[in-house]
Amino acid sequence: MSGFHPGQRVAVIAEGTWQEVVAADPAKVFPLPDGIPLATAAGLPLNHFTAHCALVRRARARPGETVLVHGAAGGVGSAALGLCRALDLRAIAVVGSGSKVAFARAAGATEVVCGADWADQVRFLTAGRGVDVVLDPVGGDRFTESLRLLKPEGRLVVLGFTAGAIPEAKVNRLLLRNTAVLGAGWGEIAAREPTYPGTQWTELVVLLERGRLVVPEPEVLPFTEAGAALRRLEDRAAIGKIVLAFHQS
Repeated sequence: MSGFHPGQRVAVIAEGTWQEVVAADPAKVFPLPDGIPLATAAGLPLNHFTAHCALVRRARARPGETVLVHGAAGGVGSAALGLCRALDLRAIAVVGSGSKVAFARAAGATEVVCGADWADQVRFLTAGRGVDVVLDPVGGDRFTESLRLLKPEGRLVVLGFTAGAIPEAKVNRLLLRNTAVLGAGWGEIAAREPTYPGTQWTELVVLLERGRLVVPEPEVLPFTEAGAALRRLEDRAAIGKIVLAFHQS
């Protein structure tokens, strides 16, 4: 038995979700608390599972630490900002344009930096001490500069390579300051530990129900605009999460 009943509100991670009816593994179906709109729930699990995995399991971030979040106006980045606020972490958001600053602040950023001199801005905000954790879904030339910003025993967590280029680390830099580069491949852990997503969901729901975690409302587009939505994601022009709707009221 799945443990769910007809008509129950749920969030789900499933293949083929660009359709109105899907079959899903019950381990990837999660009961949705009252008060969370379905459109918001559509973008909640995967982004927040990824950010939660990066911060809690891989980086082992502790309250009071400073976290630098690249791609902070994207789906995973904004989820990370919200979790930082919920977990009492100082979050410095890096965004690609001034139009994304207000969104990053609303999502949970303590401070926001923007522009080619983003690293110098981070040094200024941290009085030259740097950060404890970097979450990097971007890669490319930001990677090396991010390593330089780590405090002794800091952790850089790799989440992806939206910039296209896969960077390489000179490991002597890790040795000099006892820093670490970690991968956060949520899918690999979930495949190896099928109960892990459910455990994460339980922790996230507690934060949601206590009002500590606030999930930004997504931009909802009709399904007919799916192609345009994908182009915006490819061009990194999207802000936050985009949800496609088959029927709009």
